Amino acid sequence: MREKIIDIINDAIHIKEQILQTQIENIIKAAKLIISSFKAGGKVLIFGNGGSAADAQHIAAEFIGRFQLERQALPALCLNTNTSVLTALSNDYGYEIVFARQMEALAKPQDIAIGISTSGKAKNVLLAIKKAKEMGLKTICLSGGTGGELARSADICLLMPSSVTARIQEAHITIAHIICEMVETELLK
Repeated sequence: MREKIIDIINDAIHIKEQILQTQIENIIKAAKLIISSFKAGGKVLIFGNGGSAADAQHIAAEFIGRFQLERQALPALCLNTNTSVLTALSNDYGYEIVFARQMEALAKPQDIAIGISTSGKAKNVLLAIKKAKEMGLKTICLSGGTGGELARSADICLLMPSSVTARIQEAHITIAHIICEMVETELLK
C-alpha cells in the first residue's frame, strides 16, 4: 500500500511539472479572457459531467463567493446543477443537448463558456462549446490526454498530460484555483 501511495503522489507531481512546461501561457490567456469578460459585464458559464460537474460547481462557487480575498461577487453559472432543466431537456431532446440548450437561453457574447471533460469526448460538453462559439462567446476547455475534438473546438484548451481520470481532475482543480486567484487579484487592483 505504501508503494502505491508513493506512486500516485509521484504521478501527480510529474503531471504538475509537465503543466509547468506546457500550460502556463494557456492559463494566462484563460485568466485574461475571464477578467475581460467580468470587466465588460459578462459572466462565466461552466459545465461538465460526473467529477467534472463537481469541478464546475466548485469553480462557480469560487467566483460567486470568494477565493482568497473579500470582494464583490463575480457572475458565474454552473449549467449542470438544475435537475429540472437537465431532466426535462434529456427527456424531451436527449442528453447531448443539455448544456447547448442552456447556453442558447442564458449566454451573451461577452460571456465565457468553460467546458470540462477529462477525455474531451463528452458530446454534450462539445456541443455546448460549439453553440457558445456560434453565439460569439470565447470558449475555454479543461481536458486530458489528447483532448479530442473538444480541444480542437475551444479557443483555449487547458490540457492535462495524463489519461488517468483522477490525476486529470486533480490537475483541473489546481488550474482552476490558479485562474481564480489571478482573476481575483487583477480585479481588486
